Amino acid sequence: MKIKDAPKSVKLCRPFLLILTILMIPAFAAAEALYSPTWGFSVDVPEGYGFSGGDGKNRFSFSSPEGLMFDLIVFDGGRYASLKECAEGVKRQLRSSGDISFFDYHEKKAALMEMMMNDPPLAGWCFVGELPGRNAYLAALAYGPAGAEHLQSFHFSAIDSVILSEADRRTPGPITEFTYPRGEPKETLLAGGTFKALIREGDAEAAQSLVDREFTVLTAYTDSPLWQEAWIRFYRAVYRDSYGRLADIAFTTERSLFLKRQAQNDHSGADDGTNESRIFAEEVLAWVQSFRYERDLMGSDFVNLVSAAVEGRGDCDSRSMLWALLLQRNNIPAAMMVSRDYSHAMGLADLEGNGARFDLDGKKWIVAETTATVPLGLIGENVSDPQHWLGITFD
Repeated sequence: MKIKDAPKSVKLCRPFLLILTILMIPAFAAAEALYSPTWGFSVDVPEGYGFSGGDGKNRFSFSSPEGLMFDLIVFDGGRYASLKECAEGVKRQLRSSGDISFFDYHEKKAALMEMMMNDPPLAGWCFVGELPGRNAYLAALAYGPAGAEHLQSFHFSAIDSVILSEADRRTPGPITEFTYPRGEPKETLLAGGTFKALIREGDAEAAQSLVDREFTVLTAYTDSPLWQEAWIRFYRAVYRDSYGRLADIAFTTERSLFLKRQAQNDHSGADDGTNESRIFAEEVLAWVQSFRYERDLMGSDFVNLVSAAVEGRGDCDSRSMLWALLLQRNNIPAAMMVSRDYSHAMGLADLEGNGARFDLDGKKWIVAETTATVPLGLIGENVSDPQHWLGITFD
């Protein structure tokens, strides 16, 4: 079974202008994923799907005005003895002629099936996965009118947003994991040539595929009243997919910068007791500020975070998200803010010290400009209107 890559779209991002000030700016509220307390799974479908049926426990159906449909069905272990039997049973009930592929998904049995039905003519995809510790299986079906190829990215995006358990919350989704096996870890030199990290062979390609697909979905909301929620979902999807891929990059970065700082202190005899979390944030900020500014006018214009870290390139939101994720992985609360009006993005961190602050989820986060060589906490006066920024947390 072959899954087609999503087509690319276009976005804009312009460089930061060097006029600096210190200010306080508010945030917008974030959209949220759907969670089942009964079964422990969650899903983060594209915006605009509305609840259309189900019992609210074992079955949930969603649909959109564009003809998109998404069903979640839980089968307890008493109905099917194995995941294979469950997937085959779903196929029979659907009267689908599509093939089933079985694979291991995060140490759980899983299946992916192409849905092709004639009465009525519908097409899409179905994922079936084990619900750990629940003696049950979850089937996620994303489909629509047969022949509507433009809906394919939405089907993939909806299924890829399925989180079977808490352990899967920061790991690649089932569509991405099925399509792009991660391969073996390989020691890779990071941008700047100072240190190396273990990165799996397929991670950069897989991460960029997800970025391109999710940006294709995002562009459908350009003129929608849901555009803010769609932006938030886009960055949540990238964060979830990238978190595990950057595990050793985050560890190596923190360890290397700490040892470098320690050696400098030993040599100079200086140790002023300054907050180490802020120092680390400033050091990582200086690293991403050194990247080459790059745009892809024919694509998503967002360099996946693995390639950004290895090749030292990216635009404002790629760098801001990379900076925030590296801080998060080192136990420093971080987020980001984006602006459609300014075509810009910046990082956010919950750190002590002076600097411009962004009010988000009850915290006043310090701002990080990643595309100009400026200190943590400074923001351009020409991008300072609080009405034009959208705050984004990832969990």
